[in-house]
Amino acid sequence: MNERIPAQLPDFSNLGVVLRALVLVHLGAMLGVLASIERWSEWHSQLATALLWVEPVLLPMLGLLALLQPRLQQLSYRTGVLLVLALVMLLVFLIHRALLGLGADMPSLFLRYELLAVCSTLLLLGYFRLWLRALSPRLSEARLAALQARIRPHFFFNSLNAVLSLIRSDPKKAEVLLINLSDLFRVAMGNQERLSTLEREVELARGYLDIEKVRLGERLQVEWHIANMPGKAQIPPLILQPLLENAVYHGIEPRVEAGVVQINVFRVKNDVHIDIRNPVFPGGRPVHRGNGMALDNVSERLLLYFDAEASLSTKANTDYYQVHIVLPYQESPDEQSAAHLSRR
Repeated sequence: MNERIPAQLPDFSNLGVVLRALVLVHLGAMLGVLASIERWSEWHSQLATALLWVEPVLLPMLGLLALLQPRLQQLSYRTGVLLVLALVMLLVFLIHRALLGLGADMPSLFLRYELLAVCSTLLLLGYFRLWLRALSPRLSEARLAALQARIRPHFFFNSLNAVLSLIRSDPKKAEVLLINLSDLFRVAMGNQERLSTLEREVELARGYLDIEKVRLGERLQVEWHIANMPGKAQIPPLILQPLLENAVYHGIEPRVEAGVVQINVFRVKNDVHIDIRNPVFPGGRPVHRGNGMALDNVSERLLLYFDAEASLSTKANTDYYQVHIVLPYQESPDEQSAAHLSRR
């Protein structure tokens, strides 16, 4: 539980990082104005004047850092901080020189704005560093919750019983099921700080559903719609499996007749969509009452990896229950490559 994520710069191309930077800088400007005004009637004009000096630096700087993000993530934390500070100072000099010209007060104003920009940048980077430190214990907690949500004891024993029932009648199929079960546990017990690929996660999900199909027989019908799936898209490991386990547990097990679990994975522009549907119990009342652990765990890991750029939503009606995930498209160079936890 004492594990800490190594010091790293925030991901300046991440929407959540940009929004937080904008809010914090504008909030700081507002507090500075409120602390310096003599009359309340002046606050809006003073704030507009302050933002006139803040915006020409803040917005171009965020855009520049977003463009340089691939290079910045290759640097050490200390080198990256020094480079960001140097870029801020250079941008402040160029923009404020263009705005102020070369008047007599230029040196004192320049030093004042440079000092303010450096202090603001350090405070902002410090905030992101502290925020990431605060999130790191939640990563360990999410791992433990993930194990409970994904690999429940009854699933493990039921899977072993399904394999045992096939050893004499169909030993080759029993061997395949054991390999699938081994893959699931290897990933579940492995390093959860690295991104997998969508292609690999679908492969693991197929293996899991093959195990459940042996146990449930014809009651479990699966429809895959993955013709437009971006196989190399990066995704947190074991995102699909706990959601499919929920779909089987709540939508198929209580039924006597056959039920269909639908998985639809596709890309729209720069977003990857994952849609999982399962039938609901007739009458709308669930037989198994869950505590939402799997959904909470998936939402938590999406937040840790992608911040505000990913989302998970659910929809329930009289016929089906749906889980819909949207996450940014980030292509992995190859199946074995992996990215570190989203930098904030």
